[in-house]
Amino acid sequence: MRASVPVGIAVRGRRGVGAATVADALSAAGVVVSDAGEVVVMVIAEVCKPEDLAVLAELRRAGVPVLIVFNKADLAGSGPGGPMATAQRRAVELRALTGVPVVPMVALLAAVTLPAELVAALRTLAVQPADLTSADAFVAGEHAVPHALRARLLATLDRFGVAHASLACSRGADANELPGLLRRRSGVEEVLAAVHDVAAPVRYQRVRAALAELRALGGDEVGRFLAADDTVIAVMAAAVEVVQAHGLVVDPGTRPDAHVRRARHWRNYGRGPVDALHRSCSADIVRGSLRLLGAR
Repeated sequence: MRASVPVGIAVRGRRGVGAATVADALSAAGVVVSDAGEVVVMVIAEVCKPEDLAVLAELRRAGVPVLIVFNKADLAGSGPGGPMATAQRRAVELRALTGVPVVPMVALLAAVTLPAELVAALRTLAVQPADLTSADAFVAGEHAVPHALRARLLATLDRFGVAHASLACSRGADANELPGLLRRRSGVEEVLAAVHDVAAPVRYQRVRAALAELRALGGDEVGRFLAADDTVIAVMAAAVEVVQAHGLVVDPGTRPDAHVRRARHWRNYGRGPVDALHRSCSADIVRGSLRLLGAR
């Protein structure tokens, strides 16, 4: 059934922002990455340039759901809380500028493989720190770890990853733990959660399209399926994901008064100045709430 097929994600970005690395990280996490994806992950780094804004405006005019990944977040600066906290603040500013969700990421660290010689180098750095004030200082300075090995570390982890991996080694982390630690530092889990949220309208519209096709087929069995509690509540759940992804709150209560309150709220919401997608979602939330009330 088409409604159950994973949503395809297209990853785009200017040259040099790390779009290919983001795409590889998402693929490694099980995301279906495709040039013809129904959702676009737009990768930027450092700043959102006019050409980024032009592409974003075109996608929004076409009604394509978009997530901005603010890659290379470790280079965002050294404000309060460090580079990732600085990147989070930049992401809030970028969301206000663009009107779409923005998530920081260090894609280089999302799916790292560390051969034994790099782990050994990190262990040496844990007890004999190197100069990480710049890439040149790290590679060129005198140190027990050879220059070539330091250059490989930098290409694999960048300074942010080297710092965190060597710190983890100093605290007793073993080689098997390092990839997971670096993955958590990468922000990929937050990106995956945001991709899931941004794709909510696509999943909902697929469900509605599938139900419309079934309705056109007709027949008693189809009619019973469409009217079944499980079907109505499943459609409601898909609608809830859409409105929650847009920052709205749906009462999760399970008592009868919660079902009534939810139905009333979303009936009124759907009668307000909302677009067709949210009007449809509100109707399905009302229908599902009343069905849950009746089941009680």
